[in-house]
Amino acid sequence: MRTLFLLILGISLFSCTQKSGQLKAQKESSSVVKIEKSDAEWQAELEPLEYRVLRKAGTERAFSGDLWDYKGDGVFTCRGCQLPLFDSQTKYKSGTGWPSYYEPINKDNVEEDTDHLLGYARTEVHCARCNGHLGHVFPDGPKPTGLRYCINSASLDFVKRKEVATEK
Repeated sequence: MRTLFLLILGISLFSCTQKSGQLKAQKESSSVVKIEKSDAEWQAELEPLEYRVLRKAGTERAFSGDLWDYKGDGVFTCRGCQLPLFDSQTKYKSGTGWPSYYEPINKDNVEEDTDHLLGYARTEVHCARCNGHLGHVFPDGPKPTGLRYCINSASLDFVKRKEVATEK
């Protein structure tokens, strides 16, 4: 129920439609509207692990997240602001222990930056609306993109496709 309520709040910029059996998020405006909150507001809204991952660029242990092996049909949204990020039809088993996708639901919803936290360059991905850390993208994924978006479960919520489709 929490997920559905948050999705309704976050869907104001997007309408979800089904096309060729795949859910697509279509932007109603030309850019994602950013949201900003104080550190105290984020801490009050998020669980400790969610806060550490989304706001402090942490990571959860491999194979420990609630969504790494989840096989439901629907949309994975940002846990911080409910922006639609990945369609379940682009999720695949990478063997890494984190949810992996070969492309975002909309390229404008996920932004990239380079981090050097491990002593070498990696491409970090974060939510375009709330700037929450999601994980990293690597060039070793499957076709058609060859990309592996390796995302923390703690940074995601899941909404079943039938719930999204009825909330137009």
